[in-house]
Amino acid sequence: MIHRAIRVGQLEIRYLVDGARSGGLGLFEMTIPPGAHVPPPHSHPDNEECVYVLEGVLRYTVDDDSRDLRPGEWMSTPRGSVHQFSNPGTDASRALVMMTPDVGAQFFVDVAALAGTGGPPDRTKLLDVMARYGLVPAVAKAAPRIAPMP
Repeated sequence: MIHRAIRVGQLEIRYLVDGARSGGLGLFEMTIPPGAHVPPPHSHPDNEECVYVLEGVLRYTVDDDSRDLRPGEWMSTPRGSVHQFSNPGTDASRALVMMTPDVGAQFFVDVAALAGTGGPPDRTKLLDVMARYGLVPAVAKAAPRIAPMP
C-alpha cells in the first residue's frame, strides 16, 4: 500500500512499504530539492539503510566516505554508521530508501509536525523525536590534541 506523501520541510517522503509494525523491511521514496534543509548527521544503532538514486544527484556520506550518487547508483549504511545526505545539484533528486528494521512512516509524520514552516525544526524537539525512534545525532569530531613541546 502506498501512503500519501509526507512533507518534511522541503523534503517529500512517500512510503511504499511500512515495516515498522512487523519490525521488518521498510521502503520509501524520497524527493530532495536542491539546497533543501536535510536531517543532521546521525546514526541508527539498530537499523541498516540503503539508498538507491532514481533521479538527479544525491550526495551521500557514510562515516568518512562521501559520494555524489547518480541514477542507478547506491550506497549502504551499516548499523551504527554516521550518515547524512544533501542535494548539490540544480534539479531535484529522488531516491528509494530501504531500512531494516524500519522506523516507519510515523517518524516522518512526527518530524513533519516540527518542520511545518519549511525552515529547520526546533533542534531540541527534533532531538527528542529522533531519540524516540532510536536515531542518534552525530557528535562533532574533536580537533586532535597536540602535546605541548618539551
